[in-house]
Amino acid sequence: MKIKSLLLLGGVGLLWLNKSQAATIISNKTSLGHAYVKAMPADDVTIKGKITDKSGPVPGATVTLKSNPGIGTSTDGDGNFTIKVPANGILVVKSMGYKTQEIAIQGKTVFNISLAEEDNNLSDVVVVGYSSKKQGELSSSVSVISAEKLKGVASNDVISMIQGKAPGVVVSSASGDPTSAPNITIRGISSINGGTAPLLVVDGNILGAYGSEGATYSPNDVESITILKDAAATGLYGSRAGSGVIIVTTKTGKAGEAKIEFNSVVGFNSPSTGNFKLMDSQQLYDYQKKFSNPNPAVLNTDTNWWDLATRDGMTQNYTVSASGGTEKTRYYVAGNYYREQGTVVNNDKNAYNLRTNLSSQLTKKLKLSLLLNGVFTRDNYANSNSLGDGYLNLPFDPAYNMDGTPIDPRITPSWLGRDVENFLHSTQYNLSYARSLNLSADVNLDYNIVKNLTFSSYNRTTFYNTFAVDYYDKRTKEGGATNGSLYNSTSYKNRLLSSNRLKYENSFGENHLTVLAVGEAEKSYYDEANLNGKNLPAGRPVMSTATDIISNPSGGTNEYNFSKYLSQVDYNYAGKYFAIASFVHENSSRFGINKSGGDFYQLGASWILSNEQFLKSIKAISFLKLRASYGTTGNAEIGDYPSLGLYSIDTGASYGGLPGASPSQKGNPNLTWEKQKTANIGLDIGFWNRIDLSVDLYDKRSNALLFFVPLPSTEGYKGYFDNVGALKNRGLEFNLTTKNFTGEFKWETNLNMAFNRNTILKLTNDKDAINPGGSQPSAVGRDIFDWKMPIWAGVDPNNGDPLWEKVITDADGVSHIAVTNTYAQATRQYTGTSASPKFTGGFTNTFSYKGFSLSAFLNFVYGNEVYNNSRAYFDNDGLYESYNAMVLKSGWTRWEKIGDVATHPKPVLGGNHDSNQQSTRYLENGSYIRLRNVTLGYQIPENWLSKIKISSARIFVSGDNLWTGTKFSGTDPEVNLSSGVSSFRYPLSKKVLFGVNIGL
Repeated sequence: MKIKSLLLLGGVGLLWLNKSQAATIISNKTSLGHAYVKAMPADDVTIKGKITDKSGPVPGATVTLKSNPGIGTSTDGDGNFTIKVPANGILVVKSMGYKTQEIAIQGKTVFNISLAEEDNNLSDVVVVGYSSKKQGELSSSVSVISAEKLKGVASNDVISMIQGKAPGVVVSSASGDPTSAPNITIRGISSINGGTAPLLVVDGNILGAYGSEGATYSPNDVESITILKDAAATGLYGSRAGSGVIIVTTKTGKAGEAKIEFNSVVGFNSPSTGNFKLMDSQQLYDYQKKFSNPNPAVLNTDTNWWDLATRDGMTQNYTVSASGGTEKTRYYVAGNYYREQGTVVNNDKNAYNLRTNLSSQLTKKLKLSLLLNGVFTRDNYANSNSLGDGYLNLPFDPAYNMDGTPIDPRITPSWLGRDVENFLHSTQYNLSYARSLNLSADVNLDYNIVKNLTFSSYNRTTFYNTFAVDYYDKRTKEGGATNGSLYNSTSYKNRLLSSNRLKYENSFGENHLTVLAVGEAEKSYYDEANLNGKNLPAGRPVMSTATDIISNPSGGTNEYNFSKYLSQVDYNYAGKYFAIASFVHENSSRFGINKSGGDFYQLGASWILSNEQFLKSIKAISFLKLRASYGTTGNAEIGDYPSLGLYSIDTGASYGGLPGASPSQKGNPNLTWEKQKTANIGLDIGFWNRIDLSVDLYDKRSNALLFFVPLPSTEGYKGYFDNVGALKNRGLEFNLTTKNFTGEFKWETNLNMAFNRNTILKLTNDKDAINPGGSQPSAVGRDIFDWKMPIWAGVDPNNGDPLWEKVITDADGVSHIAVTNTYAQATRQYTGTSASPKFTGGFTNTFSYKGFSLSAFLNFVYGNEVYNNSRAYFDNDGLYESYNAMVLKSGWTRWEKIGDVATHPKPVLGGNHDSNQQSTRYLENGSYIRLRNVTLGYQIPENWLSKIKISSARIFVSGDNLWTGTKFSGTDPEVNLSSGVSSFRYPLSKKVLFGVNIGL
């Protein structure tokens, strides 16, 4: 018989014992009718438990006693916790991004608690610095892009895939060549002479500045991308974080049955010509009749050189992966093949990638991770001026002989084109290609010394080898002058990195503390050798010392070292107040012997107001957080020997036919790091768990800028590097996500925008400007990319002459604007415009209904001006009669008679008063909005697939760059924003892709 309760009656009153062992005394001080009840404290019990979510353990969750929040603990890395509390207490379980739970103990001692996520991304784990945090706990400015957001885009470079996905991150490309890498800046340009590419970190280890290591991983292996923007986030990377940090996390296996996935994307590329169009024979003949006397016989030929130079290509992207494992050992293995034919003939990219990620819990305390990656690429280039001929060759000139073979213009007397070249003839014999092999191996160890104290050792080695060939056959125009030539180059790079970390993490009630200490060392070697040869027999793209003339052999060896020591303290109270502070000391062989060390610090804090009681009653606000940070970072991307005195070996120093060396760079033992000081204020707010808005204001100032200071020839050196100058970037960023419909039909919208302004504050030797005669002089008080050139004043309606502004200063010192038709008299002026955009952004809409999904992504750039340098060649008012000409854009007109108000001067044989010289005539609005990607997919129901043993299948069709809205007259307004110049641009590819994802 079980007794659930017992009542005892005595002189002191009643004693009630219930099944929970809690005791209650009913006093009998007066009478039983006026009794009072007093609860006796229950005995303390030790509770053990594990907290998980649908994906696995939840580390860092807080467990407190409701009646006394000072009694509490937090879960370890495996989600486990231990706490001693009264047996009749109530536990409160909290974790950022999850719904709070209250659990009555009721005498139990073991709990397995499963947390349900809030309907937001606050619980997403973000990799920042040398650790991971939940997104809602961050005090810094970061953007996170998941693999899900990269679906549907086929590319071999993940950076090009994030264009428009994160505010303040500007990805631009000056070429549609699939072998070229894009340019990327984060929160503006932070240096004038130093490198401006962000630091790339892959799986916790530094890789180097973006673009410095070649192809390093497949986008298909990427789990997430985290972009660190303010000092609190980037600061732990110290000297190399001044231009921002991009952290790439690759996929890992999960415990469970083996999961096999096959992904295939196949599609077609076509060149985009935008608003640009070249003349055909009839159009060019009619145009040239205005200023010359062309032979009507030229109309017998109408060659479309642009169509011959470009083509419709094909893109293929195949990935096979296997992942899985046990609770102790997990694996992810993947192989990828990527091929993209460029839209210019003889240009394509081939890449092969193999990755293996293994992790094993060797003992209860020791975990080993082994990450191996290999990438082999073969890039083929068009080295016979295919694109230039496509732009400029005359449609009057035939491409082929009567027998169908390509014409050699050098032996064709009737050839009219100025450059006397036919790329179709040259590409039969010339070739240009590059091979690269990039291998990396990471060995990472995590050892739990004692409870709450972990030692980690992350180690990486990389080997990067390239071999490039440019061969010009003696039968071609390019190789004829040297009787056949060959250029070979080989490079080899090896990096060794060891990062050792000690981390202490503990909770004291509602106080959570993390302390991190890191020691890191890096060594890099680089060797290159170049060998040129001429007098090669036709058809032999290899050298032989027996017959060939070896010329200009060259080579070099570079080496640099970095070391770093850092400490960080991270504090969190009650899931409401967060603070972080860090200090970094670095040493680098790149800087002067007196200043090789650099110190950097960072501070950050945030306050989650929505966790405060006074905001609990405002149901509309589901989340509200204020953030602030301040700190310093640096820039060390300035070459390997900027502080040393260097000599150069060149022909000018030769003596008696023997090579010699001459002084080139003067040493500076006091050269040190560029430093950026960044302040950031941010606000994150959510409404009804459906609208999320993040806003950031920042001020980033770069000081001690690295400049190469030229010296007079009497010094004997060309110049030296010094720390002079200062630059400022200020900006505003916001990111808005709305869940418009959340039922069976889902619709989500994201809009992000960024506004940035940069200003030069100081220059070398107190100069007002550097390169004052250039089109973009660096001048104090101005944007680094402000345009300066003669200002186009239009066309004289009386005679069709070009006009430019001429500034005249009278005797009183007052300036007046006049016009002149003489270019040499035109005044170079600031135009009031810049290559820097006023704002950039992206706009995404995602729809889903049952198994169907549709996403459309647009990115936009506004307020920048692009110098269309190509127009000087094919929009030149008769200067180059032997080049083709462009069809005038809608709204443009040529002067023909007195009184005409035209945009283009009267065409004159030999040119009209230098009208094609540099001026704002060719400076155009570079703003655009582009449908970057649209994807329609269907997830096949599982019950359809079960009979054929397939666990999942998705099919989709997508399109890239299908539409662009712009006023720019060239093929494409997207240019490298650091120069703002478009010159014979390789056309952007429009792609239509078909894909399938299959899981077994």
